[in-house]
Amino acid sequence: MVDVVDLALRTGCVFVAFLVLPLVVGQTEHKVMAHMQSRLGPMYAGGFHGWAQLVADGVKFAQKEDVVPANADRRVFQLAPVLALVPYLVALVAIPLAPGLVGVDLETGLFFVIAVMGVGVLGSLMGGWASANKYSLLGAFRAAGQLLAYELPFVLAAASVAMAAGTLSLSGIVEAWRPWWLLWQLPGLFVFFVAGLAELHRPPFDMPVADAEIIFGPYTEYTGIRFALFLLAEYAGIVVLSALTTVLFLGGWRGPFDEWLGWLWTLLKVFAVAFVVIWVRVTFPRFRADQLQRLAWQLLVPVALVQLALTGVVAVAL
Repeated sequence: MVDVVDLALRTGCVFVAFLVLPLVVGQTEHKVMAHMQSRLGPMYAGGFHGWAQLVADGVKFAQKEDVVPANADRRVFQLAPVLALVPYLVALVAIPLAPGLVGVDLETGLFFVIAVMGVGVLGSLMGGWASANKYSLLGAFRAAGQLLAYELPFVLAAASVAMAAGTLSLSGIVEAWRPWWLLWQLPGLFVFFVAGLAELHRPPFDMPVADAEIIFGPYTEYTGIRFALFLLAEYAGIVVLSALTTVLFLGGWRGPFDEWLGWLWTLLKVFAVAFVVIWVRVTFPRFRADQLQRLAWQLLVPVALVQLALTGVVAVAL
């Protein structure tokens, strides 16, 4: 009975985090972009620091009509937003917040989280194909090509950390982490972070949803709540990417007084990484398709392979 209660509490905590953290990141993005670009709505709407902007966005999505194109594959079209969102909920189950504070502590947690994150792109593929829109289909093809290019360096960079720690357990990786790892894992951190942004289709890697070229890619025909689910999936992906970056490269809950404040260190690091994600969006222009593929195959993959070899040498030396 105790095990059932404990499982229910863990599941509830993960679900609450999944509902709250993406909204906090979304609101933070509004505020950061507003200050960097002097946007009036998110800064002033509703009085104190634009607090009403998020409420207005929610009301807007809720009242919009749910339209399904006449020639669309209705079932696939309606299922796509859910499939884009749910994998990030599943991934959060295996990411530890503090010692013992994790939904399910898997021995192969790193493998599990990376595998589940790769499923999320199916939502974009399904939405683009089922919309019966040539721009949506083109965006879906771009999403697939981008995933194929950036999944390899993403996995190689993560494998370097797992090799250094000697385990695939995310909790075990944090326990094995040492601050001096950043000296020789920094290239892997760069590769992992950039590849993660590309897999989430975040600017400047947002070619699949380039509004100036293909309207909004796989999401062109979506309205109302279904469109909001795709946006929520993007912010949930930012949370998962930031949490995984924190656990693998930044020591997770490690910090002063981590016996009592471990969970706080994890959250602070997660939001610090999320801020960098937002800063990159505001700062850099969108890559062309050829530039995007060249970055993956000619820079990130070689750097990830060199990092993996360096990790092997260091591991043997130690």
